[in-house]
Amino acid sequence: MAACVEAAAPAAAVRDPGAARPTRKRTRVAMGSTDDYEETGRIGTGAFGSVHKARHRGTGRTVAIKRLAAAHGSQAALLREASLLEASGRDNPYVVGFHGLARSPATMDLCLVMECVGASLSDLLHQRRCGGMPPLPEATVRGVMWQLLTGAKKMHDAHVVHRDIKPDNILVAEDRSTVKICDFGLAMYMAEPPPYENAGSLWYMAPEVLLGKPDYDALVDTWSLGCVMAELIDGSPLFMASNEADQLDVIFNVLGAPDETTWPWLSSTPFATQMMPELKMKRRNLLRQEFPMKKLSMQGFRVLSGLLTCNPDKRLTAAAALKHPWFAKMNNAPELHLPKKEQVPSTLPKIKRLRVVCP
Repeated sequence: MAACVEAAAPAAAVRDPGAARPTRKRTRVAMGSTDDYEETGRIGTGAFGSVHKARHRGTGRTVAIKRLAAAHGSQAALLREASLLEASGRDNPYVVGFHGLARSPATMDLCLVMECVGASLSDLLHQRRCGGMPPLPEATVRGVMWQLLTGAKKMHDAHVVHRDIKPDNILVAEDRSTVKICDFGLAMYMAEPPPYENAGSLWYMAPEVLLGKPDYDALVDTWSLGCVMAELIDGSPLFMASNEADQLDVIFNVLGAPDETTWPWLSSTPFATQMMPELKMKRRNLLRQEFPMKKLSMQGFRVLSGLLTCNPDKRLTAAAALKHPWFAKMNNAPELHLPKKEQVPSTLPKIKRLRVVCP
């Protein structure tokens, strides 16, 4: 019989923006043994550790088991990720399902037991790009974004900010009907007090994070979703650089450099006083030139531009985006018509990910 351990979880929603931050309460997480599972293959590996496919010996259910590498492998880190995943995935079909924790009787190491889904969206987009396939139809992009924004809204309602949404961390179900957000290793609770450190993957990181804003919020996730939407349409990341300053340069050269009228906070940052005068960035927003009508309808573009707004105070929330007319006729998510898992190449490029130790 599985035991239970307690981990911190967010309390009920606090709707009043002027009220205190939500507090955290304790939640019970199921605890089993790794002896209950037979590993059948490796799904992925990285600096964080590894994810394996496994079969539960008693039920035959296929699951994914995540182990953290030694550098990230503290019991506290896994308990924290388990709590964040459990809170985010509760009644949320667009976050990977959480089944509990398992402990190795031999080493006492913990691992996460999760729903086994399918290939990542990054894998599938890479396959299309390398295979010379045409861009995804707008209807498919709309279906994927509806699911991701719905998943993000439920996650944010649970007071969790993912901080690392990108195609690598979005899984596509085997039947191609559903996409699911995964990997909560960099997530945080909104109840945690600032200052917050930089966290995420460079190409999908919101401008306020790149600029060192100490009190960013869930709007960092909707910026990342805007970057994912652009990549779904074009097949390649929209903003690509090798460091934070260059990343901001790339962003502002497409969206126009903010000023006092569009983002008053920016002028007080070191980037604005030291770097912007030297870079001679454009003031004009060129996003529509990147995504003309032949690529994206007017309604779709309004969602994209609302998500890719530099000033977080003016950026669309997940809830606001879902109310947009682009999604008006969607009662249920359609078949997504994405490539099958077996079409995905085995060797894929990696995207820079910044990992921080959270308080």
